[in-house]
Amino acid sequence: MPSDAPRLLAIDSSTDTLSVALGSGAPGEEPLVFAGPGAAQSSATLLPAVQSLLARAGWTLDSLDAVVFGRGPGSFTGLRTACAVAQGLAYGAGGLPVLPVDTLMALAEAARAMRVGQGLAVPPVIAALLDARMNEIYVALYACGPDGLSAEPLRAPCLCAPQELATWLADSLPPALSLENGDCLLAGNVFEVYGEPLQALPGPRQVALPTAAALLSLAPALLAAGRAVDARDALPLYVRDKVARTTAEREA
Repeated sequence: MPSDAPRLLAIDSSTDTLSVALGSGAPGEEPLVFAGPGAAQSSATLLPAVQSLLARAGWTLDSLDAVVFGRGPGSFTGLRTACAVAQGLAYGAGGLPVLPVDTLMALAEAARAMRVGQGLAVPPVIAALLDARMNEIYVALYACGPDGLSAEPLRAPCLCAPQELATWLADSLPPALSLENGDCLLAGNVFEVYGEPLQALPGPRQVALPTAAALLSLAPALLAAGRAVDARDALPLYVRDKVARTTAEREA
């Protein structure tokens, strides 16, 4: 890595996989990465993973330029863990900027990079689909061009029932684009979980999860756009306030 390249630490624990990465986010760079159990289990391994990557890179915490974290939506416990650790590390390094990034944007970026790596075409729109449990899906739409994803989503993260996803997508795609023409890449971890409701949904598919490496790839443009905040202002994005069904709802 060039000596003048930014030093970034990225953290995502929004799913069952904890992902940590260290690098600059420059195109073509191979960051140092760690993957382990995520969500509620991430609290036990996250800080040791950060320390291990810093040691491998020969960096110190206070030599970082920013801390990037997946702010959500996703696992409630995982989001709180990533946010708290990002804040703590930023304070501990003397007040580093913190960059919160939507996990669905990171999912879309991970899917885009996988398609490019496989030599496959990337449609002009990516639908990021993350299992929200309780028979719901977190979904957002991102425009994708030669230079990557747009900084602003076409449709911000929201909740959608699997059986309503086809209608939601058809209503949300820009004019002249359609699922039937393959203009939207369906990316995420929902295809097995909600196989039957999604079976007839047309368009290319890519199994993907949000990753810290994807956060790094997105970080330079988002930092240049002024998206970093002070540690005290970094907050999770839950989208849904309800953690679980009630007993009566489960019985029904």
